[in-house]
Amino acid sequence: MYLSESARTVFAVLAATCTATRPQLAAGAGLSKPTVSSAVAELEAAGLAACSGTASGATGRSAAVYALGPAAGAVLAVDLGPSRTRVRGCALDGTLLAEGAGSRPDAASVVSEALAGLPTGAPLRAVVVAVGDVTTRGREGGGERPATAKAGPVFDAMSVALPPGVPVHLENNVNCAALAELHEGAARGRDTFGYLRIGVGIGLGVVIGGQVLRGANHAAGEVARLPYPWDADREPRHEGLEAHLGAGSLLRRAAGAWQDADGPCPSTAERLFALADEGHPRACEVVGRHAADVGRLAAAATAVLDPGLIVLGGAVGSNPQLLPGVRAELARLSWPTEVVSSALGESGTVVGASRLAVARGIQTVTGGVRVED
Repeated sequence: MYLSESARTVFAVLAATCTATRPQLAAGAGLSKPTVSSAVAELEAAGLAACSGTASGATGRSAAVYALGPAAGAVLAVDLGPSRTRVRGCALDGTLLAEGAGSRPDAASVVSEALAGLPTGAPLRAVVVAVGDVTTRGREGGGERPATAKAGPVFDAMSVALPPGVPVHLENNVNCAALAELHEGAARGRDTFGYLRIGVGIGLGVVIGGQVLRGANHAAGEVARLPYPWDADREPRHEGLEAHLGAGSLLRRAAGAWQDADGPCPSTAERLFALADEGHPRACEVVGRHAADVGRLAAAATAVLDPGLIVLGGAVGSNPQLLPGVRAELARLSWPTEVVSSALGESGTVVGASRLAVARGIQTVTGGVRVED
C-alpha cells in the first residue's frame, strides 16, 4: 500500500491520539490544515481512517472527529513465559481487542483463540513475542527476528498459528516488563530506573532517558551472566547467579532449613511467602536471607547504573515481603536508591509487548515513520 508522506505522518499521529479533529491532527503532525485535509481524505479512501462523530469547539462550531478505520488492522503480543503464555490483540491505537492465557505448551492454541477474537478481516500488522533470552539478530519472515536459545520448539509451534507473511519480532521479556512499568506501572514519571525481575530466572531491564537499553548484542541487563560465586576458593559458574537466586534454588534452601517442628515444608514460592506473611519464623528467616541476596544484586546494578529507582518484579521479586530486606542490604552496600514492588505483576510483560507491537504495526503501515516505544 502506497501512502504519501503526509498521510503516513497523519496516520501515526491519529494512532497515537486514538481520536482527533483535523486541527488537532495538523497541530500534532506539524502540517498545514489543507495538507492534513488531503492526507485525511487519502486515509479515508484506503480505509485507514474514518469519521467517528463530531465535536463542538469553543466557538460553537462543530468539527469532524476521526479514528482509525477498519483497514488499519491489529497487532498481537505474546508473552512466552517459562510456564504461562499470555496473549493480547490490540488495535493500532492500543485498544484491547482480545486476550487469553494458558500453559506454555498450549501457546499455539492460546494464540489461535486470540486471533479468532480480532475483528473479521482486520489485517494483522505485526507480532511481538516476549521470550527469556534475546542475544543476536537476523532477518526472517519479513521482520527482525533475533535468535534465542529459549524460544525453541514451543515458539516454532506457536508460529504455525500465525498468518503467513506477518512480521514477527522477538523482544526480551524483562525489557517488555520494564517498558510497561515506565508507561503504566511503578515507574511512571521516572525516565531512568532499573526493573529487576526475580522468578524462575533473573533479569534486569534498564531504562535510561525513557528508552530501554538493549546493548550491542540485545543482551543488556542479562545479570544471570554476572560472575558468581566470586572468591579465592571457587570459580564462577556459567549463570551461577541465576541458579542461586532462581525460585528453584529458593525452595531448595527452604527445604534444607526446614525442621519437623515447622510443619509441612512449602513446595511453591507462593506458599513460602504466604507463610512468611503469616509470621512463620522459619519462612521469615528463609525469605529474609533471600531478600538480602536480591539486595546485593540490586546493589551491583546500582553501582553500575545509578538508576535512582529499582522496581522489583517477577513471580518472586514482586512479593512485598522482600522489600524491607532488599532496601536494607542495598542501603548498606550502596548509595540511596528507591526500591518499590512492580505495580503490574505478571501481566507486565504482555502489556509492554503490546506497546511494542503497536509501534511495530504503525511502522508497518507508515513505512517507518518513527513512533516512540
